[in-house]
Amino acid sequence: MFIDQARIHVKAGDGGDGCTSFYRDKSIRKGKPNGGPGGEGGSIIFKIDKNMQTLLDFQYNRHFTAERGTHGSSNTKKGRSGQDLYVRVPPGTVLKDAVTELLMRDLVGEDEEVMVAKGGAGGKGNNKKEDGTPGEKGEEKEILLELKLIADVGIIGYPNVGKSTLISRVSKAKSKIANYPFTTKEPILGVVEINDEAVAFADMPGLIENAHTGRGLGDEFLRHIERTKILIHVVDIAGVERRDPAKDYEAIRKELLLYGRLVEKKPEIIACNKIDLAEAEKNLKAFRKKIDKKVFPISAVTGEGIEELLEEVWKVLY
Repeated sequence: MFIDQARIHVKAGDGGDGCTSFYRDKSIRKGKPNGGPGGEGGSIIFKIDKNMQTLLDFQYNRHFTAERGTHGSSNTKKGRSGQDLYVRVPPGTVLKDAVTELLMRDLVGEDEEVMVAKGGAGGKGNNKKEDGTPGEKGEEKEILLELKLIADVGIIGYPNVGKSTLISRVSKAKSKIANYPFTTKEPILGVVEINDEAVAFADMPGLIENAHTGRGLGDEFLRHIERTKILIHVVDIAGVERRDPAKDYEAIRKELLLYGRLVEKKPEIIACNKIDLAEAEKNLKAFRKKIDKKVFPISAVTGEGIEELLEEVWKVLY
């Protein structure tokens, strides 16, 4: 199951209390202060785990608490500090404060980590004038986790235009394929070998008009496009769904613009799919007249034009 959003609660460890203690013997009647300080509480640290791909674990575990520091003791003995708690997340995880919705960190790089809640300081031991002090409370926060996939190539387009068939053709990714809209309910990642280089492809669930407002599945997955380097825009050039391929293309381009974050500025390769079907050649001519851009006629089913498409991906990437 692909989960790309979660809300969790984190609590850093409290500091241990400082000790109030006095050393006495026959020669020291009043007692000599010898209380030790408390240990520091453990902090909450988020760290990238490249072996994770979703936020599924956070659907079942939403509370994370670091170890508290132990109390100080006599003979000026300091309490043991609490262990830091490392919370592992997949690459591309965005951390936001759930109350203010302010960005805390965007974890992208390998082995990158960030402390989000600091453990409390330990209390001080007693001295000649003051008793020992209690430890400070550890920080406590509500955090929003949002995953944005990291891929070289994002495959976009209307539902049922053949995106899943395409990624299944060029990689070993297994995406559900059927002749009805919204077959793909989650992004599918696949690795494609092009000129001995591994290129990560992501099949994005179908977009429709007003996707940026939440219609269909679009607003849930548009954010994954942000991290891709280029887009393959797949168009059903055969018009199987009785739609105008040019209008489909323009509608999706509009959604990218309305979504913002400069995703509409990304390099784009137009793949006119289903070229093997009737009406495709006629529609392709009309499409080229309306859309004055370079297009790549392909058939994800038969493999026609796939090699040329991948070569173009290579040229744009490298």
